[in-house]
Amino acid sequence: MSAAKSGDTVRIHYTGTLHDGTTFDSSSGRDPLEFTVGSGQIIPGLDSAIPGMEVGEKKTVEVPSTEAYGERDPNAMQTVPRDAIPDTIPLEVGLQLQMSSPQGQVIPVTVAEISDESVLLDANHALAGKDLVFAIEMVEIL
Repeated sequence: MSAAKSGDTVRIHYTGTLHDGTTFDSSSGRDPLEFTVGSGQIIPGLDSAIPGMEVGEKKTVEVPSTEAYGERDPNAMQTVPRDAIPDTIPLEVGLQLQMSSPQGQVIPVTVAEISDESVLLDANHALAGKDLVFAIEMVEIL
């Protein structure tokens, strides 16, 4: 059997959890995740665990936040005046919204805090600052 190497297209099944056991993503019930090893299509800490795996092999990988979605960036938090958000949007903490950068890039944000005067928006990835655990199974090397 050959082992996966950088440049190979592979298919894996995975379950991603936090250290407390909470599942945040899984391919269970879906097609396996297909990607090219070493191409940057998936988070670095998971990508680097694939070379050397053979079809049918299973393993668990701990991925530190720096090799996943990075640390939380305080600069990704922005306070906007409450009246800058249309009245048609029912504001609540945890609500996901989209903003546009000056260049027109869509940026997903989450409402972090609400006051009478302002709304704090968080553009950090939901998993930023979190260490992750992945249970993976090599399904196919294409």
